[in-house]
This record gives sequence, C-alpha cells and structure tokens, in this order.
Amino acid sequence: MDDTIEIGNRGDFGLWAIEVAKQLVADQGFELARAARDGNDDDVRAAGNALGQAITNALMEVYDGLTEGVEEE
Repeated sequence: MDDTIEIGNRGDFGLWAIEVAKQLVADQGFELARAARDGNDDDVRAAGNALGQAITNALMEVYDGLTEGVEEE
C-alpha cells in the first residue's frame, strides 16, 4: 500500500480493494492462522486485532485519498 494509485471509477476501486485484500490475507491472515494453530487465546486475539487494524488502516488510507482537498464540516 506504499504506491500511490489513482481511483477514477468503481472498477479502479475494485482493483485496489482486491490487491489490498490479497496483501492483508497474505500478511495478517497468515499470522492469524499461525496463532490459531500454535498459539494461545492471547496470541489469537492479538493476531485478530492486528488484522482488524490493518483493514482499518487500508480503509482510512483510501478515504483520505478520496477526500483530499475537500473541507470537513
């Protein structure tokens, strides 16, 4: 998610969402699966929270990009 992309239509947003989802599953999803297999409840909770935070960060990143230059009320 370090690269800047231009979202000009619904299709662009869909492609962005697919790429971000693949990245999140590869990174955070693996950690969650590993914690579920090898860890305890605290490990699973921490990995689940990290996945949730990664999703939130991605959504906020695209929101910020879409609202750049728009004044807040």
